Amino acid sequence: MNTRSEPAEAEPAATARPPLVREFLLVAGLFLVYKLGRRLAGGHISDAFTDAHRVWRLERAVHLPAETDVQSALLHGDGLVHLANAYYATVHFPATVAFLIWLYLRRPAHYVWARRVLALVTSAALVLTFTFPLAPPRMLAGTGLLDTARLYGPSVYGPPADDHLSNQFAAMPSLHFGWALMVAVGLIAATRSRRRWLWLLHPLVTLAVIVGTANHYWLDSIVAAVLLATALAVVHAPHRAADPAPPEPLFLARDTALAGPAR
Repeated sequence: MNTRSEPAEAEPAATARPPLVREFLLVAGLFLVYKLGRRLAGGHISDAFTDAHRVWRLERAVHLPAETDVQSALLHGDGLVHLANAYYATVHFPATVAFLIWLYLRRPAHYVWARRVLALVTSAALVLTFTFPLAPPRMLAGTGLLDTARLYGPSVYGPPADDHLSNQFAAMPSLHFGWALMVAVGLIAATRSRRRWLWLLHPLVTLAVIVGTANHYWLDSIVAAVLLATALAVVHAPHRAADPAPPEPLFLARDTALAGPAR
């Protein structure tokens, strides 16, 4: 009995893996530039709160779901909200790094594509940091939202006045969501498993976490998705190797040999 294996997941033979040291320095350099840029974009606290009120009113005007409903679901138990805070604090960056490392080792052409897409999205996010400072909903009075990380832990942020490592007034767009969505898109594009669509759970869980913990508005994620869609339209994904032709069934090969040449 003949059994057909799943399609191969190999990259095209001509794909060359970029030099490791160069890629490490490039990715690390881009990340450091982004972090430095976010720090330089700080200091617009008044504008950040003005923009936050505008975003909140816009979301209500277009009838987006209330962030308070998502947070209420998390607050049903201390364990759930603590898990959401931990997911926000620990999964975002390591998951993206692991994604890039796996692509570099197993799918070099897709690695180059994903690195370029992430660089475009992150660069656009840095521009928005300068042009549209935004206080997160956990800082906005009158919304009914709680700062779950501060109340239940773990928290990655200290008091904004004493936080010299991050710019807490750069909520727009949500790179937590944008990067998570790219991880899912990249793995779906680079693999062939029938279960690869389950990777979409990562951005979906991330979306629930960033909204439920009051670190981002819905609009932050919508803008991140738009930026990612634009980058994906500009940077085209590589073509995967063609599937190998299935072997000829044994019974068909035997019958053809017995029939002899066609007359």
